[in-house]
Amino acid sequence: MGSRLFSPIDIRGLTVPNRIVVAPMCQYRAHDGVPSAWHMVHLGQFALGGVGLIIAEATGVVPEGRITPGCPGLWSDEQEEAFARIVDFVHAESPAKIGIQLAHAGRKASTLPPWQGSGPAQGDEAWQTVGPSALPYLETWPTPVAMDQAAIDTVVAAFADSARRAVRAGFDLIEIHAAHGYLLHQFLSPLSNQRTDAYGGALEGRMRLTLEVFRAVRDAVPADYPVILRLSATDWVEGGWHADEAVALSSALREAGCDMIDVSSGGLDHRQKIVTGPGYQVGFSGKIRAESQIPTMAVGQITEGTQAETILAAEQADMIAIARGMLWDPHWPWRAALALGEQIVLPAPYARSNPALRNTPFITRK
Repeated sequence: MGSRLFSPIDIRGLTVPNRIVVAPMCQYRAHDGVPSAWHMVHLGQFALGGVGLIIAEATGVVPEGRITPGCPGLWSDEQEEAFARIVDFVHAESPAKIGIQLAHAGRKASTLPPWQGSGPAQGDEAWQTVGPSALPYLETWPTPVAMDQAAIDTVVAAFADSARRAVRAGFDLIEIHAAHGYLLHQFLSPLSNQRTDAYGGALEGRMRLTLEVFRAVRDAVPADYPVILRLSATDWVEGGWHADEAVALSSALREAGCDMIDVSSGGLDHRQKIVTGPGYQVGFSGKIRAESQIPTMAVGQITEGTQAETILAAEQADMIAIARGMLWDPHWPWRAALALGEQIVLPAPYARSNPALRNTPFITRK
């Protein structure tokens, strides 16, 4: 019997060749929201490395939804065409599938990239941020404008429009970003959402926008097209969003037609106290999978193929997403395949690149 890590998985109408996922990772190299040659190389390298699914980075559905001025968007024809070229390369050169993470950064938008300090953008590059309430991420950051009903309706429509563009660009899957302290997460957490209308208060109100966005995206794409959602399972702050609420939302999303929950945590509040370690977020994935009866994707310090296989065998997740580990080693799946005694598809020009593979029955692809 082969490993679970290298077995295919069906997500609605999509068959992914294995369970290894490249998690969305911000690159801050877009220009006016248009992905650049950097993105072609960045995402293309993973297609050659044997993964099952690549998810392109957080992509703003409106200009003010970008995290930084260098983040990509999907609200224009130029952006759609640039993404289509990347998707075409992935499909032409590998069996991997490629998805896109649609996002709105809310009060954490209009910031600088990490190598410039990640603080608020300045001058002409800055813009007014929005959020569920007029509460800044940090006291020294600009105060967001609390969204009225018209602003909420605009964002919901923008997610649907970007979803239609993603389908036209050829993406195989859409992931909605409701994690890491960005707009949808801001509405979910009582730490950032102090509204008294239908979008605040009790859990049902705080979940409303995420469910409206999901349903709008689900309705905008074909019936057999997979839509998943990335969720922070906890704020890691007393009195904040927590795992039982994440289970409730995941159950509601399953009923609305969500195909998988990509389970992460944190990012909403600087007071978070995260206990890290190998696979430190896997327990959240296992809880949501078991209690919400929905497939999950596990992330967080998963570094070895045998570790990933154990998580899948223990039924704590259905897929494994790797982020920084893939940046460090884009051929992570090759190493995992060797460790698990598995075959993997290699591009023909790469098939003889590693002496350790000369007598291994790896499959090559022209």
